[in-house]
Amino acid sequence: MNKPIQISAKTWWVGVNDRETDIFEALWPLPKGISYNAYLIDDEKVALIDTVKNCYTPSLLDKIKALIGTGKPVDYLIINHMEPDHSGAIEIIARMYPEIIIVGNAKTIEYLEGYYGIRRNVKVINDGDTLDLGEHKLSFHLTPMVHWPETMMTYAVRDKLLFSGDAFGGFGALTGGLFDDEVNVDYYEDETLRYYSNIVGKFSPMVQKAFDKLKGLDIKIIAATHGPVWRTNPGLIIDQYDRWSRYESERGVVLAYASMYGNTKQMAEAVSRGLVEGGIRGIRMHDVSRTHISYMLKDCWRYQGIILGSVTYDMNPLITMKHLTDLLEAKQLKNRALGIFGSYGWSGGGVKYLRQFAERTRWDLVEPVVEAQQRPSTDVLEQCRQLGRNMAAKISGNEH
Repeated sequence: MNKPIQISAKTWWVGVNDRETDIFEALWPLPKGISYNAYLIDDEKVALIDTVKNCYTPSLLDKIKALIGTGKPVDYLIINHMEPDHSGAIEIIARMYPEIIIVGNAKTIEYLEGYYGIRRNVKVINDGDTLDLGEHKLSFHLTPMVHWPETMMTYAVRDKLLFSGDAFGGFGALTGGLFDDEVNVDYYEDETLRYYSNIVGKFSPMVQKAFDKLKGLDIKIIAATHGPVWRTNPGLIIDQYDRWSRYESERGVVLAYASMYGNTKQMAEAVSRGLVEGGIRGIRMHDVSRTHISYMLKDCWRYQGIILGSVTYDMNPLITMKHLTDLLEAKQLKNRALGIFGSYGWSGGGVKYLRQFAERTRWDLVEPVVEAQQRPSTDVLEQCRQLGRNMAAKISGNEH
């Protein structure tokens, strides 16, 4: 994807693919890379919407020059989001086009100076302001804390196209296809959920406020700063974002366990059998010491039931389990059914901590809470199966 790709008559994708970065934000793995999407409107006035990570600036400039040549200026740079994976090219763009006017809200301009020392040629916009490019009129919609304080969205009125910033975006580089009708939608939907739960999820109430603000817009195309452009079925990703930000879930269970010598794992296997006996087919089972937390968080955001089991270590859950519970609390996930089990050798504490986690999150605790000392007995394993069956009944609405 080394050339611009046309989205509408005068609007082009000029972004890049990053297949070199292994860890996004120093936290989240990128097994299939990520895209940084920038867009250019070539009208009477030329507007660049967002940029790319600094190391990919030459590719961005090549695409811009391929569209407008070397004699025509870029009149406006519109910044929907100041995070450096989207703003990294700003300094060079400002040098290449010294008369460019940088457009953003007051918080954007504050960050522009803080990150890049730029104070001149800036235009501060307010919520609902517009900008006329010729045939295209742009309107600006402030969406703070989705997921930074300065985030906003830009709407191209004629094309009914929403440049949405990080909202509606996901992990995964673009493998030749830019549009939702050109790619494996299931993959990008899944990676959008991983992106949402890992990065945006904590700010779900602000996502709902953004939905309220955008209600009056007729949106036919969504162009985010990561992932595909949704031109065929933008309603799919809008509906998903709406559900995720309301903490709605699917019928299924995440079964995450921490085991050192196999005893807690044995209990987890019994729980999983109980889930199947209760009619659950959607089971995501994770060894928390072997699965990256970003995938577990994504599954917890997707499914209604969450069952956590841990061996005790230093009178707490194993640190990998504690990491998971800490992150679930930090992301403020709500409205889940929770099951708990665990084991200990000489001193308990793991299950006690998970009970406290249940109290803090106010999730719906499903009994029995099962704990084994040393090796789980036949009776304990039957209790684990019962926990699975009870969770199945809970999320199926078949409790008695």
